Amino acid sequence: MPKMIPFSVLDLSPIVQGGDAAQSFRNTLDLAQHAERWGYQRYWLAEHHGMPGIASAATSVLIGHVAGGTTRIRVGAGGIMLPNHSPLVIAEQFGTLESLYPGRIDLGLGRAPGSDQITARALRRNLASDADEFPRDVVELMDYFSTAPQNPVRAVPGQGLNVPVWILGSSLFGAQLAAALGLPYAFASHFAPQQMMQAIALYRASFRPSAQLAKPYVMLGFNVFAAASDEEAAWRATSMQQAFVNLRSGRPARLPPPVADYPNRVGPAERALLDSVLSCAAIGAPGTVRASLNAFIERTGADELMITSQIYEHAARLRSYEITAEIFSATPVNSW
Repeated sequence: MPKMIPFSVLDLSPIVQGGDAAQSFRNTLDLAQHAERWGYQRYWLAEHHGMPGIASAATSVLIGHVAGGTTRIRVGAGGIMLPNHSPLVIAEQFGTLESLYPGRIDLGLGRAPGSDQITARALRRNLASDADEFPRDVVELMDYFSTAPQNPVRAVPGQGLNVPVWILGSSLFGAQLAAALGLPYAFASHFAPQQMMQAIALYRASFRPSAQLAKPYVMLGFNVFAAASDEEAAWRATSMQQAFVNLRSGRPARLPPPVADYPNRVGPAERALLDSVLSCAAIGAPGTVRASLNAFIERTGADELMITSQIYEHAARLRSYEITAEIFSATPVNSW
């Protein structure tokens, strides 16, 4: 029998040109409430610091805001950049969230700083060693949730609570770690797709079952810009394209409004950058998006897709997610 895979939402809580963080948070909660009604599996927010266009720096606080304004959808971090934090503090934060919203909280962990090096130093990170200590910190964090922790320090709340831990990554490192620990793996193919297929294969081949997970589970990031027509969708997508080029050029800014024909107005280096990141994207009318999504799922064997849609106008962003929901609720994909 064919089956459908779950679709979820990744929200960076974008701050648009002419807007502010307060408006971003209102839009985030509104999108989460719509996503819940439309049948999305989970709603994740990401930790970034010092980014003028991203409002989700205090990720745990915003997760609580979203979980408090919804009733069913899972809410979590995609992810918490663990080198920025004490594992105990994150265990306490997510133990608190799980206690407030039982059975609905996810904890995705990444090892990148989620910022530039100057901002990372302001977070009091030891840049020389923290990334190398990431596997140890993940194990320590998971121990705090155990019913019989090895660490004499206790996470209160946290100990004995079921907070699913995910490993996030955009390289082979995360795939190896997730496989070794028997954890679900989320690959950032929505912005760094270069090693996606290799990472998926490595994770599945090396996976060791754990108390949390019996078999490999792969979630892949995917950009969707869906609209009434291919032309409108392409125009809407230029906001994300501008933001990505600005970020990679060292001038991060608020999410700009769309501009006509942006990909043909940039130089060859910027165009190559956009072609790479948009290799995991669906841009177009519903039929175009459906074909792209089904082809991507068939190619990767993904167990779940995490949909991101950096669209300037909130109503158009909602419509893009609604179109995507209509697709995944109506279109079965092959079972692997």
